[in-house]
Parts: sequence; C-alpha cells; structure tokens
Amino acid sequence: MSLIFAIFLPIIVAFVIPFLFKKVSNIHTGWFVLLVPLGLVAFYGTYIPDIMAGNTYMEEFAWIPSLDISLVSYLDGLSLLFSLLITGIGMLVVLYSIFYLDKEKEKLGNFYVYLLLFMSAMLGVVQSDHLISLYFFWELTSISSFLLIGYWYTKDRSRFGALKSMMITVFGGLMMLGGFIILGIMGNTFSIRELIDQASTLVNHDLFVWALVLVLIGAFTKSAQFPFYIWLPDAMEAPTPVSAYLHSATMVKAGLYLVARFTPIFALSEVWVWLVTGVGLLTLFWGSIFAVKQTDLKAILAFSTVSQLGLIMSLLGIGSISYHVTGDLVTTFTFASFAAIFHLMNHATFKGSLFMIAGIVDHETGTRDIRKLGGLMSLMPISFTIAMIGSFSMAGIPLFNGFLSKEMFLDATLSLQQFNVHSLDSWWILFPVIAWVASVFTFVYSLYFVFHTFRGKYKPELLPKKAHEAPLGMLVSPAILAILVIVIFFVPNFFGNTFIKPAVAAIQPLAYQVPADVGFKIKAWHGFESTALYMTLGIFLIGFLLYKTIAKWVPLYENMPAKISLNRFYDGLMNLSDKGANRLSSSYMTGSIRSYLIYMFAALIILLAFTMWIKDAFVMDLTNLAPIQFFEVLISVVLIISTITILVTKSRLTAIIALGAVGYTVALFYIIFKAPDLALTQLVIETVSVALFLGAFYHLPKLNKYEKGKEDRRFRLNNFLIALGVGVMVTLIAIASHSQKLVVSISEYYKETVYSEAGGGNIVNVILVDYRGFDTLFEISVLTIASLGIIGMITVRLAKKKGDRKVENK
Repeated sequence: MSLIFAIFLPIIVAFVIPFLFKKVSNIHTGWFVLLVPLGLVAFYGTYIPDIMAGNTYMEEFAWIPSLDISLVSYLDGLSLLFSLLITGIGMLVVLYSIFYLDKEKEKLGNFYVYLLLFMSAMLGVVQSDHLISLYFFWELTSISSFLLIGYWYTKDRSRFGALKSMMITVFGGLMMLGGFIILGIMGNTFSIRELIDQASTLVNHDLFVWALVLVLIGAFTKSAQFPFYIWLPDAMEAPTPVSAYLHSATMVKAGLYLVARFTPIFALSEVWVWLVTGVGLLTLFWGSIFAVKQTDLKAILAFSTVSQLGLIMSLLGIGSISYHVTGDLVTTFTFASFAAIFHLMNHATFKGSLFMIAGIVDHETGTRDIRKLGGLMSLMPISFTIAMIGSFSMAGIPLFNGFLSKEMFLDATLSLQQFNVHSLDSWWILFPVIAWVASVFTFVYSLYFVFHTFRGKYKPELLPKKAHEAPLGMLVSPAILAILVIVIFFVPNFFGNTFIKPAVAAIQPLAYQVPADVGFKIKAWHGFESTALYMTLGIFLIGFLLYKTIAKWVPLYENMPAKISLNRFYDGLMNLSDKGANRLSSSYMTGSIRSYLIYMFAALIILLAFTMWIKDAFVMDLTNLAPIQFFEVLISVVLIISTITILVTKSRLTAIIALGAVGYTVALFYIIFKAPDLALTQLVIETVSVALFLGAFYHLPKLNKYEKGKEDRRFRLNNFLIALGVGVMVTLIAIASHSQKLVVSISEYYKETVYSEAGGGNIVNVILVDYRGFDTLFEISVLTIASLGIIGMITVRLAKKKGDRKVENK
C-alpha cells in the first residue's frame, strides 16, 4: 500500500458504505468500517522502526501539473504520530459507535461516510507537504466535521453548532490560504520542506509577518484558541462518538499540528513566539476558569478541551524560543516542544475516554445535566473507574500520564525566566502564575466532572431512564484508553523514544538531526529541589479546597454581564449579516426585468470603461476604412427609423413589424458585406421570430386594459443614460478593436488551414463544424432540448383534450 493510497482509502471505502447499510442490514455497518482504521494502524505501524532511526518517506502524485500542484505525502516523526492518533483513536471510536448508535434508528450509512471522509481529510492534512493540497484537505475537514456535528439535523442546536463551527473554521482556513499564498510568493515554492530550508532568508521579507499572522489565524480557529473557541462548546451537540473523535484527538489537534509543522519556518520571528505562547496561555486560563461553570457533562469537557489545547499551544510557543538562543538554552527550550507532543498524546488518551464516558452516562440515564446526576458509582462501577482514571490524569495526579506532562509544562513555564529579550525579565513571572492558576481550576473541574456525576445522592426521580451499567461492548474503547493512561505513566520512555522524540526532531530540525539526538528522559520524580513539585502541591491543596467549597463561589459567575460575551458578538454579527443581506437583496430584487437589465448594463459600462481607460485602449484609426456607399447610408437610416419606431409606437403590431424591419435590415448588411450564410440565417430567424411574436401577442390584453388605463411611457433620464452608455461603449470597442491589432487575426489561420487541415472549401461551414464543433454541438443540444419540451407540452395538451372528451361522453 502506498502512502497516498492510504490517505484516500477511507474515502474509497465510503463509496460502498451506503450499499452495505442497505443490503446487509442485519449486521451493524460499523463492523465493516472498523476494518479501515484497523488496517491503517497496522500499515503506519510498519514505519515506526525506520522513523525512529531518522528516516523519512515521501510520495508524490501530480494533481494539477499545469499549476504545479501535487499531492505530496511526507511521512516523518510528526506526521506519523498524528497519523497513528487519527487511525488509532478512529478505530476505538468506530468500535464504540457500533454499540452507541442503534442500527435500526440511526442513518448509519450517512454517519460512517462522513466519518471516513473526515479520516481521509485529517490524514491528508498531517501528511501534505504541498501548501495547496494541505489547504484542500484542511477545508475538507471543515466540511466533513460540519456534516458530523450536524448529523442529528432535525435538532436546531445540532444545525446551529454545525454552522457555527464551519463559519469560524472556514474563515480561519481562508486566512490561512492567504498566508500560504504569501509564503509561496516569497519562497517561489509551495513545498513546506523547501520553505524550511529558506527560513533564514524568508524571515527578512516584508511580508513574512503577514504570512505568519494569517497562518496562525487558521491554526487558532481550528484548535479553538481564544477568541475563536466559541464554536467548540456548541459542537457538543454532535453524537458522542463524533465528539470523542473530533474533539480529543483529531480536528482540534489540526491547528496544533500546523503550528508544530511551521515552527521551523516562523519561529525565527519573535512575533511567532509571543503570539503562540500568549494566546495559548490565555486560552488555557480562560477555558479552565469557565469549565467549572458548566452543568452539561460534554460542555465541561468542551471547555476543558479548550483549556488543554491552550496548554499544548503555549508549550509549542515556548519551544520555539530555542530558535533565538544558543548553547545549553537550546536544550532548555526544546524541552517544551517535547512536553507539548507528550501532553498532546496524553490528552488524546484521557480526553477520549472521558468523552466516551459522558456518552455512556447520557445513553444509560437519559441526561447529561450534572445537576440531575449523582450516586452512579454503585450502579455503574466500571464507568466510574474509567472516568476516575481519565479525570485524575487530566487533573495531573500521580500514577496517571497527565501528571508527567503537567509537571513538564510547569517546568517549561519556569524556564521562561532564562529568556531575557525586550525586558521580558520583568514580565516572565506572569506566565508561570497564569499556568499555575489555570492548573488549579483544571484540578477543580476534573474532580467536579467525576465526583458530581458518580458520587453523592442518587436522584432517580430526575432521570429520564433508570440508570444501569453500559453494555460491555460500549466500555471496551474507553477502557483501552484508560489502560493506556496508566501504562504510559509507568513506561513513559518507551512511548517517548518511539513516538515523541521523532516528532520533536521534526519540529526542531536545527537542534536535532535524528531522533536519537533528543536526549530527554521522562520521570515522575525530580527531587525536592524542583519548583514544579511545590507548584503541584499547591495546585492539589488549593484545588481541593476550591472543589469542597464550589457551591459557595460558583454563583459568582452569574454576576458576569451576559451582554458582553464572544457568543453574543458572534450571534450579533450573524444576525447583522443576515438582515443586511436581506435588505440588500430586497433593494434590487424587485422582480422587474428592466431593473435587472439596468444593473447589468451599468456594470458592463463601468467595467469596460475602466478597463479601456487603464489599458489606454481608446484608439481611433479611420485610415483603413472602406468608402461608404449611398445605399449603405439609406439602409442605416431605415435601421435607425425602425429602432425608434419600436420605442415610441403604442401599437404592438407596429412594434413587431418595426422589430422585423430591424432584423431584415441587418440581413441586408450581411449581403452587402458578402456573408450570404449569415444573411440566410438572419432572414430565417427574423421570419420565425415575427411569426411567433404575432402568435403570442394575439392572446395578450390590449394596451388600454392595463392598470391606470394606459402604460406609463414617461421619459426616464437614467434609462436613457444607460442605453446611451451601452451604445457608446460598444461603438468605441468596435472602433478600437479595428484600429489596433495587438495580435494577428485568427482569420488568417482559418484561411491557411481550412483546406489543408480541415479538408473543406467553405470557410464558414468548416468553422462551424470543425473549429467550433463543440459550440455547434451545444447549440444543437439546446435546440433538441427545446424540441423535446415542445413535444412534451403538445403531448400533455392532447392527452388533456382526450381526457376531457371522455368525461363529456360519460
């Protein structure tokens, strides 16, 4: 199997899923889908030894050769780690969905098509080396996630959440595309690897910071960073398997991947360092503060995801400082990149299990409202155990993998004091303080999630369903993730050497040539001299006190002004856009064809006049004109009189005859200018048109039967100016095109090749049949369609008459 084929394998399989859903209805469709991520995990697993050794793999497929756009699959330590997360977590999510989604009630054909489409899109994002193909897959993730989030489309909240996520992430994607285009212009290439090689030169370009900011907007929107995080809580209306997949290991991690992948290019700018670190810490703080306020289990997890994504983002920002220091400080700050990738992997394990447990609680009790839950520990002991493992890991408690990466995070923030630039030595203390406060609230919402759900008083009267433990099949996937949480804690360096070091080597190519050069070791105990140890003890102490008194201080959230929020800003912006678009549409969508023609002709005049002006195309050369004969003047006078007659006459019959006179006069000009074929065509068309007009207008009411007694025929200056403008522009263009020949006329080519190439003697016929064969074919197709329509109407009319006669006879 090739790498490019592996990317598209889920999409290929998606084509047969609807067939399987309909034809093999006795088997849950998920069992067939499960084979795809299972096979891909095995496939990508074969690359692990070579990637650990520092090797990379690349495959290229020419997608649009004329534009130099290719699908380039590039597999290194970073893309392999993400590919394994995408397929590995995807495998567990599909297994979970088999027991979560009822094959009798749900449209599983749609669900799994969307899921496989998203899987391919994510694999394409993390393996693309070409910027344009990366953008293509990036937007494909937005479209497929929109379909997944809005899967239960009959619910208003599902549709709203899907639209909100797509609007924000697609906006970020468009900004990112702008950054990609600027990068491609600066480096004269769209290859990420080639741009990395030019990074030291690109950083001095005037457009470098613009490209940096635009790319970061795309990353921040997709990874739910402040202030773009508002789409993520609303996306929780999706089915729980979707939330467990998109919002723990894949979609929200795409922005983190983008930052990690582009660090070797943009990290040379201090703007990158402060934006990534600052926005990450702000998002961490904001998400952790507001997670405690939520009452829906998935909403708690949504804000906790925002918080954790901010933590990883800030670590990537701190790690990029290594590009601005020398000596031992390089190792000090590349440690943050190591911690970022480690926590990214840990987060996928504990957050995936927690999302699944939230879905199990909802599935088995009928509610996710934490105010109605409690006392489920004895009724759902396995679910409680898994939830406790995931929550304790998220809280950073020992014996779980989250503790290891949380300690590394605290160490990384403390290392900022060693980076003295632009008077940072007076501000660095704020970063570890923000990190510590956010970690305290992380501890609080982790305990809040697990204990308010499973401990306390059981409230059966508030539950829509009688609570009971979930089926074993639904527990397998979260149990596997929970086991990984513990296993990683006890053998962290196995995972560090296998997955983390190759990824860090890809992010820090200047510091490490091969993964073996990354010398970090993960350990749970750093000694009593470790500042992070005392910060952790403080987190546990203060966090536990805040948790025990949560009922007393949570009401403080209600004092926050509801009118000042990012969600209200988004809603207001969308409402304003909707109303503004309606007003704009109502202003010109009047139903009047005359008005539409005015708009089109006015735009035509402005665009043509502007184009001719900037191109200096107003040229008039009368030297090569043929002499004007008397009969030509006479025909022109007849043409003008006929045209004016159409405008001023009050008789339809007179207007039709005058219109026919215009057509026949034009046919005379064709005869004079030796174009008999065109003249014949014009005469036939005019004859048929006049006959049809007379037949149609015979059935219309007389003019004096219009409302107000007669037609309003007042002179309108704007109509006159539009008509005059169109006439003048067409005349000027005709004169200018005749007066200057920028290229040789194509007629010369026709003259030279009409006999030798096309084998014809009549140049007009050859042009119509050979040189413009498709044009003629389409015209014939249009006539054929029109003829079929006429035949259909006649047939219906005859059938109706026949039916009427039968009724009369009866």
